[in-house]
Amino acid sequence: MGFGEGVTRRNLWLADAMLLTVAVIWGSSYTVAKEALGYYPVVGFLAVRFGLTFILLLPQLRGDGWRAVRPGVPLGLVMLGIFLCETWGVMLTSASNAAFLISLCVVITPFMEWLLLRQRPDNRLFLACALSLAGVWLLTGGPQLSLNLGDALMLAAALLRALLVCLTRRLTAGREIPALALTAVQSGVVAAGCILLGVSLPGGLPALPVEPEFWFGTLYLVLFATLFAMFAQNRALARSSATRVSLLMGCEPLFGALIAGFWLGERLGLQGWIGGLLIMIAALGTLRLGRQDSSGVEVQHQRIAGREAVG
Repeated sequence: MGFGEGVTRRNLWLADAMLLTVAVIWGSSYTVAKEALGYYPVVGFLAVRFGLTFILLLPQLRGDGWRAVRPGVPLGLVMLGIFLCETWGVMLTSASNAAFLISLCVVITPFMEWLLLRQRPDNRLFLACALSLAGVWLLTGGPQLSLNLGDALMLAAALLRALLVCLTRRLTAGREIPALALTAVQSGVVAAGCILLGVSLPGGLPALPVEPEFWFGTLYLVLFATLFAMFAQNRALARSSATRVSLLMGCEPLFGALIAGFWLGERLGLQGWIGGLLIMIAALGTLRLGRQDSSGVEVQHQRIAGREAVG
């Protein structure tokens, strides 16, 4: 194994580790968001969360960061749809159910990738998707599965997540766009959209809450579930396929169930744990497929490795 290949492999494993960390953080975000929504309406909560994120990342738009504006605006609009669906969905269903249903994006992503990017995934990734789907089915009740409005909104968010992953690769391919600058633009679009929605409501938005629980939860989501998570996803998409990224983050529902059980007292039965195990097997199995990603991705890995070796 040559120097360039070794650097490339280390970059891929680093991206994988970051994505698994994101899965843990996002798994906890449903519980944190559900508690924060007890203090403030959905659009107001999102406006605060992403407004703070945008302010913190505003310096990233200097210099080369302006390149993120063109792809960041449409990606931000998709992200606005994702978080509106997710946050209203979390409010209307259980935190564990929300985490499970959003992971259906791992099933949708290969087909979205095939449709938008003309990249047919490795056949073994389709098997991993099937395992993930079976796991989510078991986690959400199996034969007794019943969906309410909150569940339907989480399914819509899963579809939009798959779209966001593929659009990010499509709109940033071959461009040197700083990941944090892209996150800044996306956050600004989400915050602006939520503010517009908030002021259009009858009576507008209420005064900001003063409870420490709201602000601790919001800051956790800003720093970890938004800043770190979006940076890690955007960075990883420059080093791996969209399907691989989504599958690795498919561990999210299992972590969400564990945290919801510990924090909110929600419990899984044997069937739920079997479903979680299937999701973990599918996600960890993708770690063995790095070398079998499409040749275009491998070439991109080599180019990145070359730039980092001389930089």
